[in-house]
Amino acid sequence: MTEMVRVVVADDQQIVREGLVALLGMIDGVDVVGAAVNGEEAVKLVAERRPDVVLMDLRMPGVDGIEATRRITAGHPDTAVLVLTTYADDESISAALTAGARGYLTKDAGRVEIGAALRSTAAGQATFDHEVSRRLIAGLTSPGPVPGRDGLTARETEVLVLIAKGLSNPEIAARLFITEATVKTHINNTFAKIGARHRAEAVTYAYRNGLA
Repeated sequence: MTEMVRVVVADDQQIVREGLVALLGMIDGVDVVGAAVNGEEAVKLVAERRPDVVLMDLRMPGVDGIEATRRITAGHPDTAVLVLTTYADDESISAALTAGARGYLTKDAGRVEIGAALRSTAAGQATFDHEVSRRLIAGLTSPGPVPGRDGLTARETEVLVLIAKGLSNPEIAARLFITEATVKTHINNTFAKIGARHRAEAVTYAYRNGLA
């Protein structure tokens, strides 16, 4: 008998969430043990029900999928996170994998693909759909961002310029189409590289180096 894969679904859209629960219920060997409307609820359900895999959306109100993934992988390492999202841009993929996601699918995936991904993710394998794999391979075989001053990446430099313009974290996230959690990560990395302890020092650095 096939061992059941216990799954929690996390998606803020009710019709999508209920559709996923219904779809997963038709897959042999998959047992949906909970459904969450946001990242915070997903983390709670993981603590309560100890699933093998969380099928995680990224863009959710409050605690988003990136932050929820980070909390789950840190606090519940026996639970894997498989992202299922509309977005397959480099920034979203990078943020999810950095947070600890073990797999990444887009919502174009069908029942068979999702079922196979859940089983392989539960077994400890990394799972990516075709488009995500293509982007990852391109990232490995193409030159990365040209390091700037003090080793800043192109994205970190971009964030620093926006800080110097006075934008808040939410405004930077909206401008760059990334999550606030990702903005915070870029800021922490930038501050560490340039030796800034707070925004004022970062702004001074930006002006001193002709970035503002």
